[in-house]
Amino acid sequence: MSTEKPVTVPCLCRMKKEGRKIVVLTAYDYPFARLMDSCGIDVLLVGDSVGNAVLGYADTIPVTMEEMLHHVKAVSRAARRALVVADMPFMSYQAGRKQALENAGRFLKEGGAKAVKLEGGARAAETVAFLTSAGIPVMGHIGMTPQSVNVTGGYLRQGTSEEAAAALEEDARALEEAGAIAVVLELVSPPVAARVTGSLEIPTIGIGSGPDCDGQVLVMHDMLGMDEHFRPRHAKRYMELHALLREAFTAYAEDVRAGRFPSEEHS
Repeated sequence: MSTEKPVTVPCLCRMKKEGRKIVVLTAYDYPFARLMDSCGIDVLLVGDSVGNAVLGYADTIPVTMEEMLHHVKAVSRAARRALVVADMPFMSYQAGRKQALENAGRFLKEGGAKAVKLEGGARAAETVAFLTSAGIPVMGHIGMTPQSVNVTGGYLRQGTSEEAAAALEEDARALEEAGAIAVVLELVSPPVAARVTGSLEIPTIGIGSGPDCDGQVLVMHDMLGMDEHFRPRHAKRYMELHALLREAFTAYAEDVRAGRFPSEEHS
C-alpha cells in the first residue's frame, strides 16, 4: 500500500484478505499523530486510555465526551493517510440508541474521525447495527473491556475456559453480523484469538492476544516507555523515553540555574 494513499474502512477488510497486518497505535495529540501518520501507521486510535496515559485518571471510567472530542480533533488534524478511530467513553452510548447516535455523530462531524469504537459483544450488536445504518462505521471491542473493570474486578485474561471461548466467538460473530468494520480482542487467550480471527470476514486487532490477529494495537505510552514503573506484559518497549526525557529536563534545569542558558548563541 502506498504511504500516500489514505487508509479507508474498506481497506481494512482488504488487508485481511491479502494477509497484510494492520498497524494500530493510540494517539492523543497533533505532534505524535503527525509522526505516526508519516511513519505508515494504518489506524490512529484515539483511545479512552487517554484517561490513564495523559489525564492522570486511575482508569478510563471518568473520561468524558468533551475530553475525547478535544483529543480526537487534534489527531484528526494531523492524519493524512491513517484512519482515525474515536473511542466512545463510558456512558456515552450505553443509555440507548439515540444517545449513541448523537455522540458517535459528534466524533465524525465535529471531531473529524472516520469511525468510532465501542465496547461489548452481542449486547452491543443492536447499537452497532443502528450506528452503521446511519452511516457511522463502528469498530467493536471484546475480551477484557476496560470500561467494565468494576464488574470484572481487574484486567484479567479472557477466554480461558471452553465456555468463555465460545462466548467470545459468539460476541465476535454478533458484531460482524451487525456491520462492525473490525473487532479489537483485548487480553484474549491466543488460541481463542486465533479461532475468532479465522472465523470472521472482518479483521481482528489484538492487544495482548497473541500473533494470529489480523493487526495489533498498543498504547503509545507503553511502547515508548513513558512510565518507568508501569510495564504491561503484552507491550513491547521500543525505547525508554522516560529516561531520555528525565535527562533533558534535568540538564535544562541545571543550565538555567548555572546561567549557561540562554547563552549568546540562544539570545
